[in-house]
This record gives sequence, C-alpha cells and structure tokens, in this order.
Amino acid sequence: MRISKVYSWFYGYYPWMVVFATTLVLFGSLSKSNNNQDEVPSKASKFQKPLRLPNKGYGYPPVLAYWISGSKGDSNKMVRLLKAIYHPRNQYLLQLDSGSSDYERENLGLLIESETVLQTFGNVNVEGRSYAVNKMGSSALAATLHAAALLLKINSDWDWFIPLSASSYPLMNQDDLLHAFTFLPRDLNFIDYTSNPGWKQRGEINRIVVDPNLYYKSNTPINYDVETRKPDAFEIFGGSPWVILSRSFMEFCIYGWDNIPRKLLMYFTNVAYPLETYFHTVICNSFEFQNTTLSNDLRYDSIPKSPKPKILNTSKYGEIVAGESVFAQPIQEDDPLLNMIDEDVLHRMPDNFVPGSWSSCQGINQGEDLCYRWADIDTVKPGSKGIKLASLLTKLVEERRHNPSQCHQQHGP
Repeated sequence: MRISKVYSWFYGYYPWMVVFATTLVLFGSLSKSNNNQDEVPSKASKFQKPLRLPNKGYGYPPVLAYWISGSKGDSNKMVRLLKAIYHPRNQYLLQLDSGSSDYERENLGLLIESETVLQTFGNVNVEGRSYAVNKMGSSALAATLHAAALLLKINSDWDWFIPLSASSYPLMNQDDLLHAFTFLPRDLNFIDYTSNPGWKQRGEINRIVVDPNLYYKSNTPINYDVETRKPDAFEIFGGSPWVILSRSFMEFCIYGWDNIPRKLLMYFTNVAYPLETYFHTVICNSFEFQNTTLSNDLRYDSIPKSPKPKILNTSKYGEIVAGESVFAQPIQEDDPLLNMIDEDVLHRMPDNFVPGSWSSCQGINQGEDLCYRWADIDTVKPGSKGIKLASLLTKLVEERRHNPSQCHQQHGP
C-alpha cells in the first residue's frame, strides 16, 4: 500500500518534473553562451567588429541587426539573401543548425571570406557552432535569443533586430528600408498581433510540451504531454512569429533586469510554437514596453493565411510586390519568383549586391577594397517604395499615439 502511494505521487508530479528539468536545460544553455566566454570554441571566437562605424544621431539612418538562419542545403540561399539585404551600416549574423554538416558550415564561412565587400566593412559574421532546432519548440526561441545576444556582444550599437530564415527575401532595397526607419522612435517594436490566429486555433497554448532539441545534438520532433496548465499570473498574447524588435527590448529580454522575461521564458520552455507567443507576451506584460508596439510585422507571409505553409511562387507576384511588405516568405531557392524580384524590384544583377548609394565601387577590377573604404555609408537614396513605406509608418505611429497600447487586439483565451 505504501509503495502504491509512492508511485501515485511520482506519476502525479512527473509532468512538472519534466517541465522543471527542461527549463533548467534552456537556462543552462543561455547562461553558458552569455557568461562563460572562456569556453567558447575557437570558431565562435573569430567574430569581428565592423571595420567602418557609421555615424549615428538625429537625421542619420538606423543600424539594423540581421540574423539569417538555415539548415541543411541552405548555404547558397543564405548568401543570396545576404547580398539582397546587404548595407555597410548594418550588422549580419549567419547560422546553420545541426541539420547541416561541418563541411557546409565551413563552406559558408569561406563564401563570406571570399567577398571583398564583406571583408572591407567587416560587418558580417558566421556562427561556427551548431545545435539542434525545431521551429515548433523552445529550441527555436533559444536560438533566437542566442543570436540577439551574439549580435549585442559583437557590437551593440544597432537599433533593430530582424530575424530571417533562408527562405525569406526582401521586397525593397536597404536604402528604402533605412530611409523609412530613419525618423521612427528607436524603441518601436513591430509585432503583429492580428494576422496569425493559428496560435489560438490550435488550442495548444495550455498543453505541456518537451523539446528534446535542448539536450540532443540532432534535430528531433517535440513531445506532447497529456497534462495542461493555464496561468493566472500573466496574460498570454500571440500573433505572427516574424518580428522586428528594438535593441532596448532585446536587452530587456536577454539581460532580464526585470523578472518578467525570465519568468515567461521558464513558462514558454514547455509551450508549442513559442515564437508566436513569447515576445508578444513579454512586451504586453511589461509596463516599460507595452506601449512600444506597432501591430505590423512588415512581411508577406503565406503561413497566417492557411493551416499549412504554402510556398510562394510567380502566381502571386503582383500581390506580393504591390503592398508595403518589406520581406516575403517562404520562397524556394530555384523559384523564378526570386529572379523577378531581383530584376524588377531590387535591380540586382546575378551574384551581385543590390546597388545603393554606397556601392559605386562594384565592378572595379583593381583597388575595389580601397574604393569601398571611402564609400559613403551614412547617406541613403530612397526610391518610391521607401518614400511610400515611410509615409505609411509615419501615419501608423501617429495613430498609435492615440491608442498607445495595441496589446489588447489579440490575447489569450
């Protein structure tokens, strides 16, 4: 009888023991990446700070910090995406997960090192380490926070953090985007609460899940538990997994001087699709940041429009490029849609960078690196798309002043 009570006690608390254990794993991995710098492998120690520092201040364009993530077979897609969004003012971090091979990760680094432009400005880094990631689990959230932490360590003088996947692609050049962001409040966060109701419709927000990718080397499916939970200490918010977040908010999430980011990270360690809810919930439960949101992710994304992601193709070209979206996804590597965007929107030649006010040195056979050292990286020349986006964002920011907190638009059941 006594033995049966022990077993009953054990099985009653088993799901919570799993939750606690996986949370410790997530915190351990984040703490190790941020604090124990002496243990960072040699590949990670090769990060370099930018060789040309842009001027900053009122009237100058912002600095954007891009994280491009991919998996097996994505190296060429990532390099093409990098060239399509490159500007010397910005910061870039490229990373392949454990689905890729050591050879592919090494080759990605060599591709970056072979580009004169990138070596001249020194603002592109490749993370040599890899780890397992499942987009449905908390390993994807851990990877996102890790990338932002690395970008802060490399050079914290940026304004917005923009995560992209290898299947993303820009719908305007960087001169246009930087112009549109120039006069925006630097604490503004682009989090779309309205276009992705899937996080609610799935009804899984209260289910306990375990993401084995936090402690396995290879990409692994997540596990669902039969237990559920419903918090009452905070309200859950959700929406699009694609965000553009201010540096101040990313510092808040990573350094955690308030207990909210840390407490919610522990909770979302065992939630499915946490990228659809974590940042949304942190910002809306934080008095300091809840009035800094703009409910727009600036993406043309097929995922919120259907239960299953649909690959974008040329049949949607007119719709994709006609709006104010800055990025589109997902697009396959060999889809003609990419060439159409390159030719008609970005005016990018094959295997070249998108032309801008800084890029007059492209094509010079001798002295290209010397030419780039004198390039003007503080001036942008927007086209019609940049001017149109700037007008739209100015209008949205003005409307936001009359309704500062947009968190009420989409919250948990």
